[in-house]
Amino acid sequence: MLAPSRERTAPSAGQLARRRILVAVAKRILPLAAVCLLAAVALWPEIDSAADRGRVAFRRVLQAAPDALRIVDPRYQGVDEQDRPYTVTADLATQGGNEDVVALAAPRADLLLGDGAWVYLESREGRFNRPTNRLGLAGQVTVHHDDGTQFVTEAAEIDLKAGAASGDLPVAAQGPFGNLTAEGFRLYDRGQVVIFTGRARAVLEGGQ
Repeated sequence: MLAPSRERTAPSAGQLARRRILVAVAKRILPLAAVCLLAAVALWPEIDSAADRGRVAFRRVLQAAPDALRIVDPRYQGVDEQDRPYTVTADLATQGGNEDVVALAAPRADLLLGDGAWVYLESREGRFNRPTNRLGLAGQVTVHHDDGTQFVTEAAEIDLKAGAASGDLPVAAQGPFGNLTAEGFRLYDRGQVVIFTGRARAVLEGGQ
């Protein structure tokens, strides 16, 4: 029997204890590391494609949560009963549990008339019911007509499909005709006809 190539010494009790600890730790860490590596390899194509999609989606979606979806710069388009187009935009849209109604921040609506004229509405906040095409505006509601007429109130309901609007709070109007205040208004045919309701006071310009 050949003599050993070098002299071996028995490990001490401390060395044996350290080895046992290292073996126990390795038994826990190595399987976990193997699982993580396999998961990364399997999911990498999905992660890579999701990153590409996110570059587009995050420009539009500010926050997504189980109970709400917030969209930056939303835009809704449609046509009224006479196929005249309208557009509703806002700074921010928040859709909660009711998918039909969208809360809008700084909403704006453009309505094109048949003769090429237009009506433009804006306010601080609003609610858009998409199935019924009704837009509720609140806070410094301003209606502009391209003939120079403008009136301001605090709340208004817009029927985009019918091209009509109404409000029951005090309204102040000004335009080529002069100045007018009233307790409410009714707007028909996209601003072609405006009726001021309640007690009204008008100061007409000369020649009117």
